[in-house]
Amino acid sequence: MSLSSLQKRIITSLLLVAALATALIMGGPVLTGGLAIFCTIALYEFYAMFWQDKSHLASRIVGMAAGAGIILTSATVSPVWMLLIMLGAFWLFNFRFLFSYSAKPDQATYLDSLILFAGLVYVPVTMQFMTSMSSWEILFVLLAASSSDTAAFYAGTFFGKKKIWPQISPKKSWAGSIGGMTGCIICCTVFGHFFGHAPTLYWIALAIMLNIASQMGDFFESALKRKLQIKDSGKILPGHGGVLDRIDSLVLALPVYILARQIHSFF
Repeated sequence: MSLSSLQKRIITSLLLVAALATALIMGGPVLTGGLAIFCTIALYEFYAMFWQDKSHLASRIVGMAAGAGIILTSATVSPVWMLLIMLGAFWLFNFRFLFSYSAKPDQATYLDSLILFAGLVYVPVTMQFMTSMSSWEILFVLLAASSSDTAAFYAGTFFGKKKIWPQISPKKSWAGSIGGMTGCIICCTVFGHFFGHAPTLYWIALAIMLNIASQMGDFFESALKRKLQIKDSGKILPGHGGVLDRIDSLVLALPVYILARQIHSFF
């Protein structure tokens, strides 16, 4: 008997939660290694959206290797190595452009260097923030992003009529957006009340910022896929699409959380 899309979505979500729980509990190399694998798959999907032909296979491999290196070195060695890896990959592509332009000026393009750098910043540079966060902090940001998505989905399904940004994402509604914001505030405030030490207003303000970041990250990927005429970034997660489709909310929520943490540390 074939499973429905909702059943596949639920099963995949449970498996992801189990994998996340294992990584958070074990921590250390397990968490870092899992994050590196996750980011490598996401990078493959990102580059595949732009580099669809086989002639760019080497470019994808270089980008994926650089992405894994960024995660591993930022967690185990020094953030300086992360920057060196980015610069190394960037200049490797710059030299390729240089020699390509020298041989065939009319056919040379600098677009590949920009795509490579954009992918590294979009996925591993953002996700490496997790290596400097505690398990509770990671869980908090993931809870903010997932509660935003889940509450928005159900609020939009049952009450959504007026669309919020139809040119970017035709299915998303104002009701879904407000529902996502409400769900995020409730979950983050409850979490903060039991596991944090800051006042309630702090958790509410942080939840609002994380929700806005999550929604804007989601809108960005939707616009990117719409521009490239792609429905899902991949098919590795049944019922969800690709890995990139699952972390589109995190890629902006994570740096926003880190920024809020840095600001809070001054007071």
